[in-house]
Amino acid sequence: MTVQSEAFPNGANPQHVLGPPAPSAIFLVLTVRPGAEETAKDFLGDIAGIVRSVGFRAREDHLSCVTGIGAELWDRMFHAPRPAQLHPFIEQRGDVHIAPSTPGDLLFHIRARRQDLCFELARQLIASLGDAVAVVDEVHGFRYFDERDIMGFVDGTENPEDQEAVDSVFLGPEGEEFEGSTYVIVQKYTHDLSAWEALPVEEQEAAFGRHKLSDMEFPDEDKAPNSHLTLNSVESPDGTEHKIVRDNMVFGSVESGEFGTYFIGYAADVSVTEQMLENMFIGKPRGTHDRILDFSTAETGGLFFVPTQDFLDDPDGQVTAADAAVTGDAGPEVAGVAAPGGPAAVDLDDDPDRGAGDGGDPVGGTASAGEAASAGEAAAAGDEPSTDERQADDGSLGIGSLRRRRQ
Repeated sequence: MTVQSEAFPNGANPQHVLGPPAPSAIFLVLTVRPGAEETAKDFLGDIAGIVRSVGFRAREDHLSCVTGIGAELWDRMFHAPRPAQLHPFIEQRGDVHIAPSTPGDLLFHIRARRQDLCFELARQLIASLGDAVAVVDEVHGFRYFDERDIMGFVDGTENPEDQEAVDSVFLGPEGEEFEGSTYVIVQKYTHDLSAWEALPVEEQEAAFGRHKLSDMEFPDEDKAPNSHLTLNSVESPDGTEHKIVRDNMVFGSVESGEFGTYFIGYAADVSVTEQMLENMFIGKPRGTHDRILDFSTAETGGLFFVPTQDFLDDPDGQVTAADAAVTGDAGPEVAGVAAPGGPAAVDLDDDPDRGAGDGGDPVGGTASAGEAASAGEAAAAGDEPSTDERQADDGSLGIGSLRRRRQ
């Protein structure tokens, strides 16, 4: 995998998102206690130092940590609108399977060549935050043979490389106030391995659309319409394929019998990842849900903004600068900006970047079916621009209807 370790032309320093697959990882999702927003914000600038303190003792093992910020916490911490595509994770409710939206204010994606380094960093981070946070999900991931998932297939083959990886992951200068940042979606899947392993290998391969041993992809004409590869291929009308960078890891417990895959996908345009999830759970066309979901259950779902390292070091300064770049006004009198401690009072009519329910009043950081229905009815009645009209202005690909809460 491509490693992006240099600053962008504007001087922005991205977090350590791109890198070779690590043998070990820990994924921590936290919620921030009401009233502890300033503690959490101040802590963002301490993270790099803690990573250095733990990692310097074994520099050859490449300890790193990527920090993400959830939509609800952003509203509680800052006097400014969210980054354009930061919103609560959009629940996908298909005819058979559901991708739930679950609470999460902060994400730590910790990687290293040794699990003890990951564990020590996780321990130090949580100890430093104290009772300001609660850990709502903790997954210890590990490399499984030759980069395979627990279902036996190589995972991550389709990741872009080199400049394509950089372009796929990081926000560029075109109309973006957070160049060098990115978005990440995480989901924890558990698998029914007994049922999966009872399938003949040929049926497993048909479910993925690739050969199990060789990792070679089926020709397009041989892929089933409900295969994983078919539904995860996202193209714009001109045939351009859009990619994300995954760094999935296997986890499991022989004691509990829980075995799974922790999905983590970084993308400059989060609607690409969301389109993939919609295809998987709703189907394309509807009803052709991803075959591997018949053996896999999505337990969690979260979306986070991954700012630059410069942002983590000085969040208020970076937010002010970004706001000034957009509004031309560096002062606090920014239209539609709420006080910390509550959701940003952004008028949706003036903020086409937010889909219905994206930031209005998320409950526990989740999106509800009711919000979706209301949004759809309002758009149909002509009370506000349609989803597609909004997306045409938000810098995204406009491919997905992902901001619709489809039920």
